[in-house]
Amino acid sequence: MFTGIVEEMGTVTKLIRDGKQQRISINCHKILEDIHIGDSIAVNGVCLTVVTYGGKSFQADVMNETFMRSGLGALRPGSSVNLERAMAADGRFGGHIVSGHIDGTGTIKSIKKDDNAIWFEIVAPRDILDGIVEKGSIAIDGISLTIAAVDNVNFKVSIIPHTLKETVLGVKKVGDTVNLETDVIGKYVKKLLESKTTKAGLTKEMLLANGFY
Repeated sequence: MFTGIVEEMGTVTKLIRDGKQQRISINCHKILEDIHIGDSIAVNGVCLTVVTYGGKSFQADVMNETFMRSGLGALRPGSSVNLERAMAADGRFGGHIVSGHIDGTGTIKSIKKDDNAIWFEIVAPRDILDGIVEKGSIAIDGISLTIAAVDNVNFKVSIIPHTLKETVLGVKKVGDTVNLETDVIGKYVKKLLESKTTKAGLTKEMLLANGFY
């Protein structure tokens, strides 16, 4: 499990493709202070497993399914990536619950400055937008952010200068792809309601029976 608080930006140094899979090598610093074979690292929000490490980098395998679901296929040597190690049991929970299993991708529609903040408007598929609520949480390229507005086509987030400086959002442009993961708690609630709702629709009795007060 992750929190969406990016620890550092790494740099892709090598991509070795073998059929439909690929091994990615990423240069970094802080992540290597405490890393082991088999550790989970969120790379732009995608949970990858460390298979080797040494010197100034670590390597992870990326399966075809991951390429299909994420924007990792667009990475090239020199690309910057957000990195976060799995949350330590005694660590601070600074963001929100992030699994590293992204739901899909969105496209940056606009980037607009608003005094000391930057507004990002992102177009996303309807199934992802259905899992987003205003003032709720979302992980964009692994960054825990708050939804400022959402409609049937896109959503908006407002980014502070620190986040822009310390994450890949600072180098993103209009038209770029971003990885998206909606709030996992919302997914469970949605699944429960879908499985319990009958043709009669959502009822007060059904909600009370399932612990909603």
